[in-house]
Amino acid sequence: MRKSLFIFSIIVLLVLNASTSFSQCAMCRQVAESGHSNDSSAAKGLNKGILYLLAIPYLLGGVGALVWYKNRKKS
Repeated sequence: MRKSLFIFSIIVLLVLNASTSFSQCAMCRQVAESGHSNDSSAAKGLNKGILYLLAIPYLLGGVGALVWYKNRKKS
């Protein structure tokens, strides 16, 4: 219990201490900034792509945890 609390607190501190990243390319940044003003389809596509890339690791992790949990119960 104490080890998991320590790991959780470290993760929380790392997330709260994260600095802003400026790693977006110039073209992507221009499309994202112009998308706010006229709601273009390119900006919508960029936003959908970002959400897709965000969701995939969580889905894979969830499926992996579910498979692990089911196999653990069988043993």
